[in-house]
Amino acid sequence: MSYTLYNRPGSGGFVVEAALTLADAPFELIELDSKAGTPLSESFRETNPWGQLPTLILPDGTIMTETSAILVHLSLCFPDKRLAPLPGTPAHAAFLRWMTFANVNLYEAVLRRGYPFRFTDDPAGYDALRSAAIRRMGEALAVIEAHVEGPFLLGEEMTVADVYIAMFLVWHRGDLEAARLARIAEAVRGHRVVGPIWRRHFGQR
Repeated sequence: MSYTLYNRPGSGGFVVEAALTLADAPFELIELDSKAGTPLSESFRETNPWGQLPTLILPDGTIMTETSAILVHLSLCFPDKRLAPLPGTPAHAAFLRWMTFANVNLYEAVLRRGYPFRFTDDPAGYDALRSAAIRRMGEALAVIEAHVEGPFLLGEEMTVADVYIAMFLVWHRGDLEAARLARIAEAVRGHRVVGPIWRRHFGQR
């Protein structure tokens, strides 16, 4: 039994693909024929009614959406692969905190910048929405930067939270002083397993 991951190049499914690969989990990757930042076809709503990527089909046919939820689920399914700290530990509490923080604040900012029409019916407000989203994303990244606990976000070992946060650095469009996060992103880009997936999605960024 294997997973099925729906995504498109450069989209958030990058980190889910990375997590599945780190877990040595069998999966089929279905890349939709559309560009990031453009709406998906209406037919995809039969798979994901919210019409967003990534979407993961579990081996039993269950549909999972929401990137952070998918990553937490995979980390629990493959505890021996150390995608996250052990459940019940302070480190796991921090993992859940920052995964949720990123999903609510960073991902939301990316969506507001890329799809402003979802958040206002007034086209005259698109530029203001984009500007505020870029500013807010920078503020959220600065909060995470201040809480990096070691070489990686949670200490000595890389988790999928690091891969997740590194993805947002690629998507950020404003100025940011975040040397710790930059080092994490460099480690993710150079990782023997994640690196090739990164380059396929983001090139040399």
